[in-house]
Amino acid sequence: MAGRREIRLLGNAPAAGGGRWVEVDPERLAGWLDRFAQRHGGIQHTTVTVHGLLVTAADGVHADCHILLGWRPEKVGDVRDGLAVDDLVATALVDRRIGVLLARRGGFAVGIAEGTRITASKVDSTYVQSRTAAGGWSQQRFARRRQNQARQAAQAAAEVAVRLLLPHIERLEAVVAGGDRATIDAIMADRRLEPLLAKRAPRLLDVPDPRRHVLEAAPRLARAVRIHVSA
Repeated sequence: MAGRREIRLLGNAPAAGGGRWVEVDPERLAGWLDRFAQRHGGIQHTTVTVHGLLVTAADGVHADCHILLGWRPEKVGDVRDGLAVDDLVATALVDRRIGVLLARRGGFAVGIAEGTRITASKVDSTYVQSRTAAGGWSQQRFARRRQNQARQAAQAAAEVAVRLLLPHIERLEAVVAGGDRATIDAIMADRRLEPLLAKRAPRLLDVPDPRRHVLEAAPRLARAVRIHVSA
């Protein structure tokens, strides 16, 4: 399809403050960590963190693994000898039932995922007026129109989330959001969606305008383990 952007995991992206980010599918995680150990002279120790595990290699390079779903460590700060990541890999491999809420100025998408498969969904394209450089009364008129459009779009997305996600809230392990944070926050401000807040995952998925293929890619993005590699 012309203009369709494929949604991919990060291959090797620079990280703010130094190092690089890598995203790894759960099925590839054990192999990736084994190769990391081989490249860096073995592993000194592995430390339990709130968001996953921090793997420290013999040459001082770190692989800070962040897992979005299912990680509930008993002892944060616990230090293990060598490469001790079996629990992280096992957690990442579990297929989970999650709610997905994606939103940007160009639309929204709401879905329920079983593992990597979307089983129920609603995708809607909306239009919110772009900012204008005009001044005076015209600028104010466009600003009011834009605010009204954004409010109506947020209300429409909230209605869909109420219908699609709330009836299944007890069976959802998490609610994963993606897109524009301000837009997502405006949707989640609907008081009817308060039950979803307790299950909202802490990280926002980086996705373009939510179209069908973007929604279908979101569960894989949510399952991927993000690894910050740094010295």
